[in-house]
Amino acid sequence: MVIDSDIKDVQVFEAGAIIEALHKIAATPDVILLDIHMPGLNGVESIKLLKRKWPLVHVLMLSSQDDPETVRLAHERGAADFVSKSNTAKTIVDAVNVALSRQTPAMLEYTSNGYPAQPRLLQHLTPRQLEVLDMLGRGLSNKIIARQLDLSENTIRVHVQAIFESMRVSSRSEAVFAARRLGLIS
Repeated sequence: MVIDSDIKDVQVFEAGAIIEALHKIAATPDVILLDIHMPGLNGVESIKLLKRKWPLVHVLMLSSQDDPETVRLAHERGAADFVSKSNTAKTIVDAVNVALSRQTPAMLEYTSNGYPAQPRLLQHLTPRQLEVLDMLGRGLSNKIIARQLDLSENTIRVHVQAIFESMRVSSRSEAVFAARRLGLIS
């Protein structure tokens, strides 16, 4: 497999169906490379199930069915990226490497014909910022987040501001909406 040979320090698990993957993989995966055509639930419909078990996993859709509607639907369901099987092996490996580097996926906007517009790439969010973002999604105030994380309220404000800058948003509600759209939080 190309992934095994071209990416260092990777452990690959293969599963023929989503339910099998959920039972077979004990540790939290960093990346899930998912085809649309799978037995049982199709790949697009199973993204939410995978994200429920592993909220921070990057799901990359890999399919020959790369029409604009399918790509849009995959992103809406929480896929970090969509890679066509018609791409070169290098392109597919590059997409996996981007996900492994924990760069946050592109926030996509769609043109009138359904194709993704120019993506606005998000900068890297730290694990602590993702934790704060999750707490923002639960509607917690900076004060409560600070108490729960045993940090100062000022530190939480700094994290929130960094999240805003990274996600290119200007409010908590915009950050939460974008994070949910990207599948970063539920």
